[in-house]
Amino acid sequence: MRKTLLSLGHGYTARAVARQLVPKGWTVIGTLRDFGQAALIESEGVIARQWPLDLTKALEGVTHVLSSIRPDNNGDPVLQIGRRALIDAAPYLEWVGYLSTTGVYGDMDGGWVDEETPTSPGGARGKMRVKAEEEWQQLPKLPLHIFRLAGIYGPGRGPFAKLRAGTARRIIKRNQIFSRTHVDDIVNVLEASMAAPRPGRVYNVCDDTPAPPQDILAYAAGLLGIEPPPEVPFEQAEMSPMARSFYGDSKKVRNDRIKYELGVVLKYPDYRDALRSMLDKEQAS
Repeated sequence: MRKTLLSLGHGYTARAVARQLVPKGWTVIGTLRDFGQAALIESEGVIARQWPLDLTKALEGVTHVLSSIRPDNNGDPVLQIGRRALIDAAPYLEWVGYLSTTGVYGDMDGGWVDEETPTSPGGARGKMRVKAEEEWQQLPKLPLHIFRLAGIYGPGRGPFAKLRAGTARRIIKRNQIFSRTHVDDIVNVLEASMAAPRPGRVYNVCDDTPAPPQDILAYAAGLLGIEPPPEVPFEQAEMSPMARSFYGDSKKVRNDRIKYELGVVLKYPDYRDALRSMLDKEQAS
């Protein structure tokens, strides 16, 4: 049976998923709020649809659903318009994936979390994510899988451009540790889950090497052969409220479940390998 993925919010990560699935014979339908991007994703073999849309009609013939749309103050936008449609389609769907964030765990003062750690976000965005996860989990008989993603990087999303432009800053905050994940590893996790669905499961998606953000910038600068930017104490750094909120949580995220349940072997378990590969590909293009 031909597989058809409905990608709700067809952005950076979902486009990477489509680039993996389309050559394997999948039909991928991607929704866009900005339909000016339609030609771009159609050039990648994806059928573009304007968001919002009639989800009942959009789900016809669909076997898999991936939602990347962020929640807002009113809850999850997909469920606001399509809760009934998803409930009605549930018996016919093989797999549903919801992309969440490790921000739902809140601040652990640099300690470890896994999927059994209670969610305890301190900020508004984390609280909205917890609410959205709960809303999705309440849909009866939906073959739902939740993926809590650490900080995403990959082609076009990395430290090199900022370092070259001189806009990168090494902001230092005591005991500040982040986990992160390369987009290629997210794609491999999602594909492994599609091949072996376990409805109701939650997965952390991150690499094996949580680290302070300034370490990543220093390593990337070394690869470019330039001096790392000067250190700026967090208390003195000028940042937007959004940027400052990222420093509100410090934690290390365990990823054992994607390995022992899904059999995933990370392509980039260490940010150093990933950054070297990204730079090599960038320089070769």
